[in-house]
Amino acid sequence: MDVGGTSVRAGVVDARGEVLDTARGSTPPTERALEDAICAVVSELTARHRATAVGLAVAGFIANDRRTVMFAPHLAWRDAPVAARVEARLGLPVVLEHDANAAGWAEHRFGALKGVGTGLLLAIGTGIGAALVVDGRLYRGAHGVAPELGHLTLEPGGRPCPCGKRGCWERYCSGTALAATATDLLATRVARGSPLAREEQRNPGSLTGRTVSAAAREGDPLAVAAMAEFARWLATGLSLIADAYDPEVVAIGGGLSEAAPLFLDDAREQFHGLLTGAGHRPPLRLRPAHHRDNAGIIGAAALAAHPTRGLSTA
Repeated sequence: MDVGGTSVRAGVVDARGEVLDTARGSTPPTERALEDAICAVVSELTARHRATAVGLAVAGFIANDRRTVMFAPHLAWRDAPVAARVEARLGLPVVLEHDANAAGWAEHRFGALKGVGTGLLLAIGTGIGAALVVDGRLYRGAHGVAPELGHLTLEPGGRPCPCGKRGCWERYCSGTALAATATDLLATRVARGSPLAREEQRNPGSLTGRTVSAAAREGDPLAVAAMAEFARWLATGLSLIADAYDPEVVAIGGGLSEAAPLFLDDAREQFHGLLTGAGHRPPLRLRPAHHRDNAGIIGAAALAAHPTRGLSTA
């Protein structure tokens, strides 16, 4: 299951990582109601399929034992023994994992990071999620919260972030950031002759990451300029990641990965110009992720089926 702030989505996943059936429900505001919703969706699927375990990909911090949700900003759980409570109700073993880690595990087992010794998934959507796989294990840090790469400060004193800091990477390199950049560019020359700019003038607040991406595909000058800024910030953040982790491959996933043809080549070219020791080290490979909306579901299922395979190292 992928347990997010607005919906709980579940899938029956086989040993090859194929999603055979799906179900979903809304995300309630209280702990008990949320667990009711999870159990209802699982029961709907187990009425049609035989399941051996349940994996929950959660948008929040998961303790290293993968039994407890320590904190989830858009969910009701706080230091909650979710795995034990859901197990007691379903009669099936339950494993928890951070949603980005689950998605990264899906790419490691069945996608763009398969066979890679050190690989990183960068999930770019409303914000930035990240997962690091090292020698076949998820790296989760000392307390289960690594790697929160979206909250690296790339622009000190920059755009405010809901995390409480300013200038976080995801404020410049996400779907939300793409809309903010386009808004900032409305007062510049690139907005002249832009249908997107005219639409924003007629309907203030209409700019979203999705609308900017769609306009960029059509060659809208405002959207193209915003996408170029996005690529620059992606390259800047990737250069820091390469210095810190030296991954072989970075897979770009998340909702904005659908727009990868608009920014990936540009980001790749700029990244190589920013990389420490460029030309004297093996190049980092940058590629689109294979799994999109179902990545968290697939990864959570794979971890539930074989819980010890992805045990993290600190």
